[in-house]
Order: sequence, then structure tokens, then C-alpha cells
Amino acid sequence: MNQKTNWSQFGTLITVFFFWGFVAASNDILIPVFKKAFTLTQLQSQLVAVAFYVAYTVGSLIYVGVSSAIGGDLLNKIGYKNGIALGLGISAVGTLLFYPAANGEGSFNLMITALFIVALGFSLQQIAANPLAVVIGDPKTGSQRLNMAGGINNFGTTIGPLLVSFAIFGSVSSGNTDASIESVKTPYLILGAAFLLVALFFKFSSIPNKIDLETVAEKEAESGSKVLHKKSAIQYPQLVMGMIGIFVYVGVEVSTASNLPEYMRLHVGIQTEQIAPYISLYWASLMIGRWTASVGAFGVSAAKAKVLNFVMPYLAFAVFLIVNTIAQHDMTQFYIYGLVIIAMIAGDILSKGSPARMLLIFSSMGIVALVIGMLTSGMVSVFAFISVGLFCSTLWPCIFTLAVAGLGKHTNQGSSLLIMMIMGGGVIAALQGWVADDSMLGIQYSYIVGALCFAYLAFYAIRVKSILKSQGIDYDVKTTGAGH
Repeated sequence: MNQKTNWSQFGTLITVFFFWGFVAASNDILIPVFKKAFTLTQLQSQLVAVAFYVAYTVGSLIYVGVSSAIGGDLLNKIGYKNGIALGLGISAVGTLLFYPAANGEGSFNLMITALFIVALGFSLQQIAANPLAVVIGDPKTGSQRLNMAGGINNFGTTIGPLLVSFAIFGSVSSGNTDASIESVKTPYLILGAAFLLVALFFKFSSIPNKIDLETVAEKEAESGSKVLHKKSAIQYPQLVMGMIGIFVYVGVEVSTASNLPEYMRLHVGIQTEQIAPYISLYWASLMIGRWTASVGAFGVSAAKAKVLNFVMPYLAFAVFLIVNTIAQHDMTQFYIYGLVIIAMIAGDILSKGSPARMLLIFSSMGIVALVIGMLTSGMVSVFAFISVGLFCSTLWPCIFTLAVAGLGKHTNQGSSLLIMMIMGGGVIAALQGWVADDSMLGIQYSYIVGALCFAYLAFYAIRVKSILKSQGIDYDVKTTGAGH
């Protein structure tokens, strides 16, 4: 008998996924504001992103250190929903620092410290929330619930910049940096208040404080006798390979987008101030893919699931079109992208709800997209590179689900190690930026870096399947309500 998803608990849980996306994407609005207000170089302005993403790694290391110091897993000691509430409280402290940081002429150092603390709280929330999303229901459909949560995250990335831009500038026009640094105070104080309210909501919610992770591991396995009982999470090969997987996945996702403006400037003649809707489409592509891949989590009939497979991606695409129309961008040139979405839908249907199969199919499609982008020109190459967002969309849930499968009581430690590898976003983006120099490969062929990342993920998809089978875990076994 398959465990049914507890939708009331899941509905509460996904609020934090929304916040992560909302704040992360809103950082792109802060960068040009800070650059102008504090007279920063381009490199200095990027410290906004560095401070935010490095905090995830630091937070994970603190989590491992504290767990070691207290002689047991931190979340098992304080409880899952308590952990998320604590993480929200830490993030709220960070937002409150925006008030003194934005006083008078402002302090850039205090600003990025504030963002660092916000993300530090997010790291604890992520360590708790990702495993919860997997176990609030049948573990075999955990990747589909993570896709749904990821879709909510990307809804946050879609509307976050719009709302923060409106709050700071009083308009949503792209390229507008004419704002007082003090205008940053209000939106982040409101955000801090929202963090505190949601923390209280979590505290009194029905989300479980304790999870019997050993029982979860037994449920994942077809045969309990094959479940491994190691002394540490790092001894599980699916986790170690999954850590590299998260590193290169976040790397290709971030580097593809971060190098796109320069490629379009040099090879398509589209200037930086015109780039906003293209970058918006890239991040919306992740939402499109995640909304589609989450269909299986609804537990609907096969007939309804087939209809939703086509409805969900175009509903998400419509959100992108509406948001950017509100931002007064011309959307006519983007309608053709609706045809590209068909390839992603086909990949989702072929995956049949299996995280390993989806990881293999979407990684392979990612390689094809990047190769097309490198070998073509004009808008064909631009849309090929942007479509990487579609094929990255479901990879986090797939990798995470496969990497923590069978870890039992070590799941939280494994989760913290996976969150730590988010730093790959900075490393891989820098690597691609380095080889993009004209003295090396040039910007267009620098995307070979992303293709190599996808190649590792395809290898992981094949290898982890046999690793898990040896532990009695097979996610290809048909599950009720899989939706495909």
C-alpha cells in the first residue's frame, strides 16, 4: 500500500520554497542599484551573489559541525518544523539589517552581510525542507513533489524581481537604477515580517517535527535485508556521486544564464539593457519544466495526467508572458518558444516518473541544446541556450531524491552535504567565464563546459540506478498515481 501525500503539510512546506526563489532572483535587482549607489566595479557588485551563495556552503558546514559537537543530528534534536522556523528567524534577522545598512549613504559591507545572513537561514531551511518534501508521501514519488515545490520556487523567481523592482523604483521598467539606497529598506522589512509570520505558522502547523528515517529507508527498498547501515552518510556511493551531481548541475544552470548576456551582445547584437526578457525566459523555463514534472504528484488518473502534461507547461509559459507584458516588454518574438517546450514535454512523458530515467533523458537533451547553440547563430542559438533551463528544471529533484535514497538516519547529514555543493554555481560559472576569453575558446564555444556537466549527470543517472538496485531500491517500479 503506497503512502499518500499529506497535502495540507505539503502546502505549508512549499511556502519556504517560494521565499528562496523570490529573494535569490530579487538579488539581480539589487546588483545595479548597489553598483550605482556605492560606485562599485562590476566585480565588486557581484559580491551580492557571492555572499548569497557562499552562505549556503557555510551554513551546511555549520550544520555538520554543530551536529558533530552535540553528538547527534541537529534536526533530529530540535525537530524539523522547529528547524525551519529557526531558519526563518535567522533570515528575518538578515532582512532587519537592511534598515541600518540603508541609512544615509548606506553601507555596502553591511548590505552583503545582511544578504549572507538571509541565505544562512535559507541553508537550514533547505536542509530540513528537501527531505520533508520527499517523505510527506510515498518516497518513490518524492522527486515529483520536489518538482512541484521547485515550481513554486520558480514562481517566486518570476514575480520576485517584478515586485521588488516596483517597491524600489515605483515601476518595473528594465534597466532602471535611479533609486535612493534608502528605498531598499521597505521591501526587505516587509519580507522580514513575512519570514517571522511564516515561522510562527510553521511552529503551530501539523508538519512533523520527527521523521523515522530508518522506516523511510525500509519503505524505499523492495527488500529490507538489502538496506545498508553505514556509520556516515559519506560512505554511501549514491550520495558522494550525487554531491558531484549537485555541484555540476547548479554550475551549468547558473553559468548558462550568467554568460548569456555577453554572448548575445557579441554575437546577436542585443545590448545588456534589452536582455531582461531573455533572462526571464531562462528562469521561467525552469518553472515550465517543474510544473510539468510535478503532475505525477497529484495522484490523478492516467488520462487526466496526459492532459495535464500539456496544460501545465503552457500555463507556466503564460505566466512568463503575462509578467513580462506587465513589465512592458514586446513578447511577439517569444511565441515561437512554445514549440521548443514540446521537446521537454516528450522527455517528461518518456521518463514515466522515474528520477533516474528523467535525469538521463533531460541531461542528454541539455547536451543536444548546448551543441545546437554552439553550432548555430542568431536567435536559433539564443533559444537553444535558453532551453537549457527547460532541461535543468527537474534535475535538482532527481539528483536529490537519488542521492539520499536509502540513507536512513543519515538523510539529514546527506542533505546538508548536498546543500553545501550549491557552491558549484560560482565555480562552474567562473570556469566558463575563463575559457570564454577570446584567447581560448571564445564565448560561444565556452558552453562546452556546460555540456561536460550534463555528460557527468547522464553518467550518474546510469550508475546510480545499479547502485540503488544493489541496495534493494528501484524507482522504476510502477507506483500508484505516478501519472505517466
